[in-house]
Amino acid sequence: MYYNSTRNSGVKITAAEAIVQGISLDGGLFLPCKIPALSMEKIAGLGDIRYSKRAAFIFSKYLTDFTEEEIRYCTESAYNDKSFDSENIVEMENIAEGVYLLELWRGPTCAFKDMALQILPYLLSVSAKKININKEIVILTATSGDTGKAALDGFKDVDGTKIIVFYPDEGVSAIQKLQMTTQDGDNVAVCGVRGNFDDCQSGVKALFTDLEVNKLLEEKGMVFSSANSINWGRLLPQIVYYVSSYALLVKNGDIKAGEKINIAVPTGNFGNILAAYLAMEMGIPVNKFICASNKNNVLTDFIKTGVYDKNREFFTTLSPSMDILISSNLERLLYIMCGRDDTLVKEWFDKLAKDGRYEVTDTLKAKLAESFYGGFCDDEQTKETIKEIYDKYSYTLDTHTAAAVRVYEDYKAETGDCLKTVIASTASPYKFGNSVIEAITSEPLPAATDEFAVIDKLFKLSGMSVPQSLSELKNKKVRFDTVIGKDELQAYVFKTINS
Repeated sequence: MYYNSTRNSGVKITAAEAIVQGISLDGGLFLPCKIPALSMEKIAGLGDIRYSKRAAFIFSKYLTDFTEEEIRYCTESAYNDKSFDSENIVEMENIAEGVYLLELWRGPTCAFKDMALQILPYLLSVSAKKININKEIVILTATSGDTGKAALDGFKDVDGTKIIVFYPDEGVSAIQKLQMTTQDGDNVAVCGVRGNFDDCQSGVKALFTDLEVNKLLEEKGMVFSSANSINWGRLLPQIVYYVSSYALLVKNGDIKAGEKINIAVPTGNFGNILAAYLAMEMGIPVNKFICASNKNNVLTDFIKTGVYDKNREFFTTLSPSMDILISSNLERLLYIMCGRDDTLVKEWFDKLAKDGRYEVTDTLKAKLAESFYGGFCDDEQTKETIKEIYDKYSYTLDTHTAAAVRVYEDYKAETGDCLKTVIASTASPYKFGNSVIEAITSEPLPAATDEFAVIDKLFKLSGMSVPQSLSELKNKKVRFDTVIGKDELQAYVFKTINS
């Protein structure tokens, strides 16, 4: 299995090279030359084995330059009860007739990013050895809240690596910021940016192709890689839980093998929902992908019109991990849907870089409409949904999952589609406690309420056990308090790798 760049189909590299490199030198993203197909018999059979073995089976179809032993080492090291608080790794909660919440936040940082970032360090270390990389790997990551902590936790004190995380200083929750700024590990660095996530992401992407920066790294015996979902090693593990969820629905008798389902995902950077689409390409029968946004509804507009336009007001919302106007992984979807026409993809993304806008072909608009439904909800609707689900089902949603539930309900009301639906639940409500409590009680907490009083109050309301990793934050000191301008990322990286 070889990998192309979305902006140059002539690129042909191995999985190990794609994982180490992170992003193509032409600015494109790596995708396998062909998406491997699974028979329905194979998919249904995955329900009878544990999660780490399901992952190993799916990885074997993509990581053909890895040995069976190497893949098993990665999956068994990542997916176990030491890292996750559920022996199933992922749980599915059937909250209503035909509606299943796929709880992806049972890992150490209480967010779905753990599903990929617990295994990425193993994939990266094995990949580096396979291609004889003896340089120190510098993981450069932009985060809208959850990726940063999950990456820091996965890579802390991993030999041969450094990790630098940039986050929007005023664009993450109090708990998310505390998780990052108290991070332990001798090889980690965390920095706030005066700007939004798109500023962080654009700055990081620019550094990957900055000749001056790469020359300095070369002199230092270092090489860049990424922990963002632009890295194939981040995206591949996400395919697993969608294939896995379908297999479990079949095993539990909720659906028959071959029966179509819907999948609803709260998304900003488009990686999580793209993984669901790739699971369909492998053989999961999906009727509709329901793409849920918050008030930053650039994806909703794109799915409905075929015009991607980031030239709009940016909103800071109650669901900060979705506060994004440049959805990087959309590039991979468009590359697949346009028949891998790299010239066309490059033209669109050059226009996005230059004008902040592009429009796809009529043929592609029709394909988008056939597979995707786009919707969004504002903060008030998010809170209404949290309250509604809490009152009706005694279940507590976080602010991102609530957006997906609301958009799914809108889709169902608009179309009358009652197919069984899996909704990706992407974070523990404890990570956004202020907003969740306000939604449930209809009363804002006093401004001076600290994060741990919030956790205590939410525990009393929800009855959900408090994740140990969050309760332990109370005794941790802030290590990283630097905040820089959006044009200062290069200087910060220089300072960090020179220290």
